[in-house]
Amino acid sequence: QVQLVESGGGLVQPGGSLRLSCAISGRTFKLYALGWYRQAPGKQRELVAAMSSDGSRTKYEDAVKGRFTISRDDAKSTLYLQMNSLKPEDTAVYRCNLVRPSDLGPADFGSWGQGTQVTVSS
Repeated sequence: QVQLVESGGGLVQPGGSLRLSCAISGRTFKLYALGWYRQAPGKQRELVAAMSSDGSRTKYEDAVKGRFTISRDDAKSTLYLQMNSLKPEDTAVYRCNLVRPSDLGPADFGSWGQGTQVTVSS
């Protein structure tokens, strides 16, 4: 059974930075295209960043382009999201999961981790 454990969230002022981590176990990490999703209160979950299994392709939601960077360390089975120039509208619970390898669109392993809360506020 896959386990997804997200960490690195917190309270940050507008313009600040955070680096999120997602440790994945129970699957052969390097085989999967992965992404970061977020869900704000009262809103649907959205995919904000995705990366192919070999790291050669990335995809970002327009709202985060140029501010967020997704990366992966296959040796550590860990996915990262570097978030810079944070805005109040980035406030959400962030989770990692599978994405479709063909177009890096939304998918999932059938389960989700607890997520990590990111709050951007002065």
